[in-house]
Amino acid sequence: MIETLSPDRWMREEVRHSPNATPPNYKSAEKTFVRLLENDSLDQRIKQNPEIVNDFEAALAIALETAYGETVNADASLFLQRILYRINRLNLFWFDSLQNYRNERSFYIQWVRDRIEEVWQAWETSQMDIEALKQIPDFKQALIDRADADLEPPITESKQYIREEMSLEGYRWLLAIASLDGLVEASRMSRILGGASNEVHAMLIRVLMEEYGNGRYNKKHSTFYANMMAELGLNTTPEGYFDLAPWELLACVNHNFLLTERKLHFLRYNGGLTYFEIVGPSIYRDYMTAAQRLNLSDTAMGYWELHIREDERHGKWMVEQVALPLVDMYPDNAWEIVLGYDQEKALGDRAGAAIVNIIRAAEKAGTVL
Repeated sequence: MIETLSPDRWMREEVRHSPNATPPNYKSAEKTFVRLLENDSLDQRIKQNPEIVNDFEAALAIALETAYGETVNADASLFLQRILYRINRLNLFWFDSLQNYRNERSFYIQWVRDRIEEVWQAWETSQMDIEALKQIPDFKQALIDRADADLEPPITESKQYIREEMSLEGYRWLLAIASLDGLVEASRMSRILGGASNEVHAMLIRVLMEEYGNGRYNKKHSTFYANMMAELGLNTTPEGYFDLAPWELLACVNHNFLLTERKLHFLRYNGGLTYFEIVGPSIYRDYMTAAQRLNLSDTAMGYWELHIREDERHGKWMVEQVALPLVDMYPDNAWEIVLGYDQEKALGDRAGAAIVNIIRAAEKAGTVL
C-alpha cells in the first residue's frame, strides 16, 4: 500500500458518527468517487494530493459504521453497495471507453472494496447459522432436499401480487429494475471457469454456453431480455436503470462478484448457482403468468419462456453434476456448498421483496418510466 493510503492514517483521522449528527450527503460522496475513478494514475494523484479523497472518506467511514447493525441503515447500505458495484464492474468489459478501466488495479480502489466487503460480509454471515451447517450429517441429502423443496416454492403474497395484480406499468418497472442483471446475465459466471478441467468444469462450461446462446448473439439470454425491454419501450442500455436498483438487489450482484473473483469461495458460488438454477423456473413462471394476463406479445415475455425451459435442465445438471460431485471432492468443506445455496436464497428473497415494494409504490404514485 502506498504510504499516504495507510489504513492506520485514516483510522487516526476518522470522525466518529454521532447519532444526532447530520447524515452525510451520500449522493455527493458517490459523485466524488466517480470523479476519482476518472483520474489518470489515481494512486499517484492521491500520494501527491491526499486531501482529494477526504470528503469521500468521511462519508465512507460513517457508512461503514452505521450501515449494518441490528437493523440496516438503507441509505448507508445503498451508498456502500453502489460504490462496491462501481468497483466490481471494472472486472468485466462492457465495450465502452478503454479509459474507463484506467484505475482497475488501483491500490486505493482495492482498499475501498476490501473495507466495504469486510463490514458487509461479516453482517451477511451473521445472518446464517454457520455452526449448524457444519454439523449437517449428510451434505448430499441436504442439497437434494433443498432442491426438491425449491422446485415448487409456496405461493407468497409477493408471488400472488405479480401473478394476479401487477399492472402493465408495474411489469415495465420489473423489467427495468431487473435489467441491471438481465442485460449482462451469466457474465460473472465466466470468472470461475479458468483453470484445470474435469467433469464438473465441463458441466459449468456447458451451462455458460447455453446462457450465451452457444456463441450466437441472437440466442444469448441477455438478447432475449433486451428484446423484452425494447418491445415495451424501455431503454436497453446496460445500467440504464441503475438508479432504480435497491441496495438489496445490488447486494445480490456484489455478492456474486465476490464469490467469483475469489477462488477461495468457489464452493459457495456453486452452491448459490445451484439454488439460482433450481428456483429460476418458478420465478419466471410468475412473470410469464403476469405477462399472459396482460395480453403481452411473445417477444415481451420471451426471456421467461426460454428460462423456464432451459433452467429446469440447468437445475438438474447443477445438483447432479456439480454440487453433489463437489461434496465428494471437498468433504471437509462441503458445508460451504450448502452455505452458498442458503445465502443465495436469502439474498434473492430479500431482493425480490424489495423490488415488489418499489413496483407497488410506483403504481400507487402513478409513476411512469
